[in-house]
Amino acid sequence: MSPPPKKPKGPGLRNIGIIAHIDAGKTTLTERILYYSGRTHKLGEVHDGEAVMDFMPEEQDRGITIMSAVTSCEWRGAEVNIIDTPGHVDFTMEVERSLRVLDGAVGVFCAVGGVQPQSETVWRQADRHRVPKLVFVNKMDRTGADFDKVMDELRDRLSARPLVITRPVGREEGFKGVVDLLNRSYCTWSEDSLGAEMTQAPIPEELEADAEKERRELIETLADCDDEVMEAYLADAELDVPALKAAIRRATIALKLVPAFAGAALRNKGVQPLLDGVVDYLPAPRDLPPVEALDLKGGAVMVEPDEKAPLAALVFKIQMMEQGRKLSYVRVYSGEMKEGGEVFNSRMRRKDKISRLFRISAAKRDRTDRASAGDLVGVVGLRSAATGDTVCSEDRPVVLESIQAADPVISIAVEPESSSDGPRLLEALSKMAEEDPTFRMKQDPDTGQTVISGMGELYLEILVHRLGREHGVQVVVGKPQVVHRETVQKAATADGAFQRPAGAASKAAKAVVTVKPLPRGKGVSTANLVAAAGLLPKNLVDAAFATVKDSLETGPLLGYPMLDIEASLDALEIGEGGADEPSVRIAAAQAARNALNAASPILMEPVMKLEVTCPEESVGDVVGEIAVRNGRVGEVKPTVPPGFMTVSAAAPLASMFGYSTTIRSQTQGRGSFLLTFDRYDVVERKGQERP
Repeated sequence: MSPPPKKPKGPGLRNIGIIAHIDAGKTTLTERILYYSGRTHKLGEVHDGEAVMDFMPEEQDRGITIMSAVTSCEWRGAEVNIIDTPGHVDFTMEVERSLRVLDGAVGVFCAVGGVQPQSETVWRQADRHRVPKLVFVNKMDRTGADFDKVMDELRDRLSARPLVITRPVGREEGFKGVVDLLNRSYCTWSEDSLGAEMTQAPIPEELEADAEKERRELIETLADCDDEVMEAYLADAELDVPALKAAIRRATIALKLVPAFAGAALRNKGVQPLLDGVVDYLPAPRDLPPVEALDLKGGAVMVEPDEKAPLAALVFKIQMMEQGRKLSYVRVYSGEMKEGGEVFNSRMRRKDKISRLFRISAAKRDRTDRASAGDLVGVVGLRSAATGDTVCSEDRPVVLESIQAADPVISIAVEPESSSDGPRLLEALSKMAEEDPTFRMKQDPDTGQTVISGMGELYLEILVHRLGREHGVQVVVGKPQVVHRETVQKAATADGAFQRPAGAASKAAKAVVTVKPLPRGKGVSTANLVAAAGLLPKNLVDAAFATVKDSLETGPLLGYPMLDIEASLDALEIGEGGADEPSVRIAAAQAARNALNAASPILMEPVMKLEVTCPEESVGDVVGEIAVRNGRVGEVKPTVPPGFMTVSAAAPLASMFGYSTTIRSQTQGRGSFLLTFDRYDVVERKGQERP
């Protein structure tokens, strides 16, 4: 099989992501980009389940993007690598790892919804990685569409400075096309060609005055950000379009401006000018500063986007293929990778051999023999690689900045419907954990349950569905059991005795045990007061004391371990006929059990530290919900970004299941929370019984 022809490099390469709130039209836009660039020959619609980029059955069933999908196309001689990312908050990790390796992004905003909650999240992720961005205001044909409102929200809520490149003509049902302010043209699209044919005509006379006014505003805004434009503006000199585009490009790459475009992807309008903007304004890998890395000795290394430099590449995603093979998605930052060559994993300190290299287009994989600086490729053979690993030349081992995974926020227990599927379930979950660093699995040592954790209820629902579809393991799903503890409320002393015949003389023993409560967080304390006297055989005293300690592992109420308790073996008496170890153990066990029962035992539950970040207007609802969940609010204080508050509280873990869904509902998806273990404390809800 011959490799595909070499694609354009350097200035002709763009690595971009499509980011947005759920249902803003990211995948629909990507489908148009692929169709108009000639990459596909049929428009795939999300609502029909035929989108090229949504190739998972779960995506097609739900009409949402779940996994980030990579594809590429060519536009005006440039190769454009595109990652279509999910919009649902449960799959934020897919956005995070995509933005980590991209050079530019297109933020898609609904002309009706504007800057929605997840829009803020992904925009901040892009800001954190210093990714230059364009804006596409989609759905201009929808009832309630308002381009100017979206521009205002970009300024107010995202602290962005939009630069309008194409302005809509009409809106809602009257949306006809866009005015290209730079080129002074009016762009419309043929319905017969599904938008593939774009007509550029002079701006209609009735729109000309407004267009010229907005073009002047564009140049004034640009002059504030670019010295060359400022000089020409002050000299009242006319700048040609190439000079203006060059200035916009400089300002975009410097994160000073965000070029904005209007359209309606589903109605096949406005996409080609956006593609032009991707090529004209977003950076090629060589336009960006060198990437800083660390060598294995701790020194700094600058990684240049040069094919002739030593290899440095980042693994940003793992996907399990057929026959259990692992496909690693890799961004090459310098040097080149060759099929059959060896690379060095700087985290594992081991070499792997590249058995296959692929150009990825959604579910399709095309073999290639090499990949070089700037490329996004799939690699088979990196057996030791995990998300965030650096693969490099052994001659220059370096570590690139890794990918930070958020901690899971919700857990459920799963068990196979058939007990014989137990090993297959654990194997399948291990593979899923390798694919997604936000997914965690463990077997609870106290309950024996397999507990899986992820970023949300939808996330876990889809994962359970994948267990059946991809691995053939059907599971029963339930909530994980909260592991409680027991303690006592007062001091108590009790004895226990044992006597049995043993030939001519009986074996008898009597033990006295005292238990008393300790302050919260003090744990367990034991004392052997008999040992101080030194009057009895050491082996018998040790056996009795060990039994007292063991008795604290199983509480008298429900068998949970004891906590915040002090227990002492006060006395041990041996009968005239002597005693053996079983005798003293039984006596000590009875004494301990009697003392625990007399000390008013009570259940304790895990109490969590809760920190909620939410908009100011949601604080009342958040505080009320914490109270309903038996939590106690501590401090409420303003935080960053402006307009948000942080609510600190403590709440029982058993009351926090499902809280992720509640907080999103109360804050329209803008709130987030962190839940960490604090202590065990007494159950204050009605009833001291197993939850």
